Amino acid sequence: MIIKPMIRSNICINAHPAGCARETERQISYVKEQKQKRGTKSVKEGGRGPATVLVLGCSTGYGLASRISAAFEYGSDTIGVSFEKEPSETRGGTPGWYNNMAFDRAAGKDGLKAVTLNLDAFADETRTAVIDEVKKWGKTIDLVVYSLASPVRVDPDTKVMYRSVIKPEGKEYSGLTVDMMTGKMLTASAEPATEEEVRNTVKVMGGEDWARWIKTLTEAGVLSQGVRTVAYSYIGPELSHAIYRNGTIGAAKKDLEATALRLNKQLEAALGGCAYVSENKGLVTRSSAVIPIISLYLSIMFKVMKGKGTHEGCIEQMERLFAERLYTGENSAAGIPQTDSEHRIRIDDLEMDPGTQSEINKRMAKVTEENLNELADMKGYKHDFLAINGFDVPGVDYEKDVTRMDVID
Repeated sequence: MIIKPMIRSNICINAHPAGCARETERQISYVKEQKQKRGTKSVKEGGRGPATVLVLGCSTGYGLASRISAAFEYGSDTIGVSFEKEPSETRGGTPGWYNNMAFDRAAGKDGLKAVTLNLDAFADETRTAVIDEVKKWGKTIDLVVYSLASPVRVDPDTKVMYRSVIKPEGKEYSGLTVDMMTGKMLTASAEPATEEEVRNTVKVMGGEDWARWIKTLTEAGVLSQGVRTVAYSYIGPELSHAIYRNGTIGAAKKDLEATALRLNKQLEAALGGCAYVSENKGLVTRSSAVIPIISLYLSIMFKVMKGKGTHEGCIEQMERLFAERLYTGENSAAGIPQTDSEHRIRIDDLEMDPGTQSEINKRMAKVTEENLNELADMKGYKHDFLAINGFDVPGVDYEKDVTRMDVID
């Protein structure tokens, strides 16, 4: 069959196996190039970076980029956890399934140990599976990356399912958005969240599950002395705060940041370890395209940052997070990251540069459908949107017949 992107309401609902694999391989190649440029020594080469890494939410975006950075720059053995739809011979799976296949194949070729668990990271049974795997390896975990993004979570104790929403708090929010496939601009609105929706979103996307993972791993004795853990968040510009930072998602992210402070104290006392939240750059995700103002902001931000030579994608962000924030000690040993006044790592520094934000604001104030392509990078935004699902990836023949949906070649 010939596979073309199927897009419904700014969401792509299918994936191209070979395209996903090629995009994952591109990120791996980038990290290997950076390893050479930086002169980073892998663990096998005598480097002192993380030897064993657990990535929760390993299949796409920042989680996948983190796993790639750990494995292919520092030589880490990795355990990845994600919950993906498995393909059959005739029916496609989720992009993350193919990304994981490509990662595992590349890691095996390079002699890196990699185990990917297709399990619900919120479930206690998954924690048990990870602990069993680490003990089977006879190792302990040096780094835990928490990069989960799910619309639902089942509480392990009560078995109640909670759902997250992307809504403002207090009053309705309206903002311009853009259809990346047509370039049409329209106003999108979101009703204010109820108190229950806020609580539920915090339950799904806040710090409770992260804390449960660290507590369980600590009690099982599978964390290394000096272990560190990092979770990912986003602050963004003031113009998006009403729908994001001051909305339901923001409430969850603030809870995540508060959790990092508690975990930092606990890990320091127990293992001489530490915990951080990294505030990352805004990027195209499978959900960002449907949030009011975000798609328009990102497309303009891409144009401005590419013009300045400061634009980064997921892999550039995570490679820099590891090399210039987390592992800055001698011979890539764990260093002490520079943080802001709230103990947050700011790898969003290039996006939030005052000059960059000033130029973005100027363009946001005067953008129309007529000048959209002049002021915004719609081509780049559309590419990133499609590439997440394995489309528009250089080097892939999209006219080639795909005979099986459960392989990546």
